[in-house]
Amino acid sequence: MQELGSRVDAGSFRDRDSRVFLTPDGVYRALSARGLRDFEALGASKLFAQAQQDGSLVRTQLSDLEPPADILPDGAAAVLEHERIPFVSYPYEWTFGMLRDAALVQLDLLDAAIGESLMLKDATPYNLQFVGARATFVDLGSFEVMRPSEPWIAYRQFCTLFLYPLMLTAYRGVSFQPWLRGSLEGISPVEAAALLSLRDRLRKGVLINVGLLGRLERRQSATSAKDVKRDLAKAGFKPEIVRANVRRMRKLVTRLRWKTSKTAWTHYDDNHRGYEQSELQRKTAFVEAAAERASPSLAWDLGANDGAFARIVAGHAGHVVAMDADHETVEHLYRELRDPGQTQRNILPLVVDLCDPSPARGWSLAERATLTERGRPDFTLSLALVHHLSISRNVPIREVIAWLASLGGTHVVEFPTREDPMVVRLLSAKRDDESHPDYELGFFEAALGERFEIRNRLALGSRVLFEATARP
Repeated sequence: MQELGSRVDAGSFRDRDSRVFLTPDGVYRALSARGLRDFEALGASKLFAQAQQDGSLVRTQLSDLEPPADILPDGAAAVLEHERIPFVSYPYEWTFGMLRDAALVQLDLLDAAIGESLMLKDATPYNLQFVGARATFVDLGSFEVMRPSEPWIAYRQFCTLFLYPLMLTAYRGVSFQPWLRGSLEGISPVEAAALLSLRDRLRKGVLINVGLLGRLERRQSATSAKDVKRDLAKAGFKPEIVRANVRRMRKLVTRLRWKTSKTAWTHYDDNHRGYEQSELQRKTAFVEAAAERASPSLAWDLGANDGAFARIVAGHAGHVVAMDADHETVEHLYRELRDPGQTQRNILPLVVDLCDPSPARGWSLAERATLTERGRPDFTLSLALVHHLSISRNVPIREVIAWLASLGGTHVVEFPTREDPMVVRLLSAKRDDESHPDYELGFFEAALGERFEIRNRLALGSRVLFEATARP
């Protein structure tokens, strides 16, 4: 067997039969003897070939790579090689539509698996990743041979991590991201019942999946999980019954809709506002030329808004992560990107507040990584961003520049001057003693030059664009 230096993935330790590790050349999964038997059953099914072909299952093949020593408690019997995901994201960074589509992919795979006498051990959104706007199931270790008379054991987990967050947004108009970021276990049935109104509880599917499950959980609080599983097994669940339950859940999830409303940012595109048509064309040309020169493997668009410039960069990049703090704005972008007529498949939209980005989380603060730990960009767009960070969020200009420089690579940064209409609007909301004296073009350009090598500069009305490379 070939042997290379490797790093065990800190977020995949919970399964005794399957664990992911990474090398400079790829992403691999070690399987125990039992895990190998389950994979062989999956590989022999029609599901495996079809799901890899349509992209709902990550492309995977057996490998001859040597796994790290003691990676599994009972030793590794085989290694799988997975296609690498361009940028790892988490459910608390997804939009409503992304979480809903991921739920449907999970349910469709489970439905097909049951038809092949297979089952999924769990039902967590962390088993899926997005390649552009396409949800892909990546945890092949979750598939196992179906056990006789066993129900859908992962039903509760599906509710807490998929169904309840979706209901919270669809029925109450409340973004689910803070709830999922607050707990890796999701929203419990008792919490969901408290969050939904009396009217919501009368909706189809809520009484059984929220109210009844919550009451059962209270009654069984003194009963061990092993006893609960044993009692469920005694009930004699045939595959047809389990499959019917999965299909009912799919219908319920499909009916969930989020009626978005226009917010300050969904109808105000700060990337375009204030420019004459000729100036906008020059800005577009400036961004595209910089992206073409950089030819990045991974690009970030910070404050992406409608994604217009992310699309421009995507024509010259391997993959673009388009981030914005406004959930509704990113949801609209995702809906456009997932449209069947959309040709650009290399843009990943995420809900990210740069002043409060996703932290390291989970066991030993290693299960879920920070943004930069998941991959630093070769090229970064910061259009219509600096004034919001500096004035709205009170981040000093030097701090903004220092953080951008820490990302490395090539940057295109836009600085709206104090005469810019949006800057005037932001400053008007401040007190006289909060005039942000560091927010001046001369100060910004000098501070930028300390951390970056400025390659190009373009003044367009009340805004100035810089193409710059971070200094080592």
